[in-house]
Amino acid sequence: MPCADGRDMQEKQLLNHTADKEQRPLPGRSNHAGNLSQSEKKLQEAICVLLVELCERFTFFGIVCNMILFCTVKLGYHNYQAAIVNMCFVGTSMLTPVLVGWLAECLVGRIKLVCICMFLHFLGTALLPVVAFPFEDIYIDRRHILHTLTKREQKIVFYFALLTASLGIGGIRAIVCPLSAYNLEDCGPKELLSFFNWFYWLINLNSAVVFVSISYIQQSVARNLGFLIPFVSALMAMITIHMVRGEMIYKPKTDSSLLTTFGVIASALKMCCMRYHYFSGGVTNWLDHAKENYGGQYSETQVESIKSLARLFPLFAFQILYRTCIMQIPSGYYLQTMNSNLNFSGFVLPVAAMNVISIVPLLVLVPILECINSCLFSSKDTGHSPTIYVVVGQLSAALSVMVAGFSEIHRKHFPQVEQTLSEEVLLVSSMPCFHLAPQYILLGVAEALVTPSCSLLSFRLVPERIRGISMHFLTLFNGAGCFMGAFFVQTAHAGTQGNWFPHLLHEGKLERFFFFLASLMMVNTLGFWTIAHRYDNLNQEYTNEFRGSLPEEKLLKHEKAIKHYGSVLESSPILSPMEKT
Repeated sequence: MPCADGRDMQEKQLLNHTADKEQRPLPGRSNHAGNLSQSEKKLQEAICVLLVELCERFTFFGIVCNMILFCTVKLGYHNYQAAIVNMCFVGTSMLTPVLVGWLAECLVGRIKLVCICMFLHFLGTALLPVVAFPFEDIYIDRRHILHTLTKREQKIVFYFALLTASLGIGGIRAIVCPLSAYNLEDCGPKELLSFFNWFYWLINLNSAVVFVSISYIQQSVARNLGFLIPFVSALMAMITIHMVRGEMIYKPKTDSSLLTTFGVIASALKMCCMRYHYFSGGVTNWLDHAKENYGGQYSETQVESIKSLARLFPLFAFQILYRTCIMQIPSGYYLQTMNSNLNFSGFVLPVAAMNVISIVPLLVLVPILECINSCLFSSKDTGHSPTIYVVVGQLSAALSVMVAGFSEIHRKHFPQVEQTLSEEVLLVSSMPCFHLAPQYILLGVAEALVTPSCSLLSFRLVPERIRGISMHFLTLFNGAGCFMGAFFVQTAHAGTQGNWFPHLLHEGKLERFFFFLASLMMVNTLGFWTIAHRYDNLNQEYTNEFRGSLPEEKLLKHEKAIKHYGSVLESSPILSPMEKT
């Protein structure tokens, strides 16, 4: 694509020119000062990337935290419809970084795309207050209403705002804040696990602040101003990006891409079909059909890298159902909490504030795990295999959903009382919402164990050139888990005529939906446990299986062998001078 290449060349020249200006020492300044300024710039860049990451997460959680309450009370949605909207928004926000990353790589320049995504993010978070703001309460004077949005117009603006916000989120995550920007290539397994632990610890600390503050503002004090807070946070992110734009626009290596990955797979499948019909004989791995020496279109290096990535596909696949269970926090668990007694000594707790209970285990467990790893294991030892954490975490998720089913049965035994949420009077169970705490805690433990470990496995067990692609695939499968959750809700509601996911919880059997999901999660956990041994050796990386087959390393081995053979010839007393020549 000549146009895209031209744009990339222009941006590369711009970035190189900026870097040259920054790296050129000023007159009278020593090399030591120059090195110090470079280290300061790297520190500033890391801080700014982390700040933008936290601002983006702040806006994301601010939108998600009370979406179900807004959809049911203000837009008149049924419970299952609100849950589907929430899960689809979260899933779309996970998938858009992959789409935007592909656009930045192939079609649109990175700098232009960042500006477009910043505008979309700003537009989406600015339109959400338009939907939430009570236009019926604003007057030109005491006799005339300014204007009013109908329900249909509100829904159109609402969906458009969610779509533009999710596209903006994708641009920020893919271009401004990719994991590659943190320079993790030289880190060992222990350092990587520590990074992912503290990285998700900071993100969850940020989400805890959001769930407590924004949810209370949206629900109680000035709920219609709650959607202005994501707008302010997006503005902060835009200012931060503008301040250090040159340093924050990370330019990844172009050795591999999503197009190359899918191209290798498609080429291998095509050659497999052709050889099945016309030729006999086989290869050690079906992806080898994509190699040039087997009639394919890709080099041996590219194919061997994709083979290492293909080993992780079972790991990714087992994360789909796990992510579906995690998505019960902003859907099924949220509905349970909304239909429980939120009054605590005369104070009405925000519904989304219960999510903090699921975050507390992660905030507590991460420092404990870090202390254990640093005290019991050396710097070269990785400690326990991350697959153990994944198995235990998935088991904890299955138990959480099962406990949620029993809690739902327990909740319906309490008499109903009236409760006011967003100026709407609802009939809810008199059971205190804190009785639901165990299911939140179990899911919090699951997230503390599974998410950092899966990120470590996805990053460590592939060659350096495709680590970004591996993280993209992990994100794709996590997003698929969100859409799988929406599919389960829609199917359960339609298949049981609203009985398994009812609009009025006391008239339905929501616990059956939880028990069904828990049984699937138990099978999922057992399935992953049977293949977990494939990902135990982190120190091995991809060396024994793949590194020896890469052309560069084969050439290096041949050169060493030739040198060794030459030294043997020169030092041998048996061969004559003529034989040596």
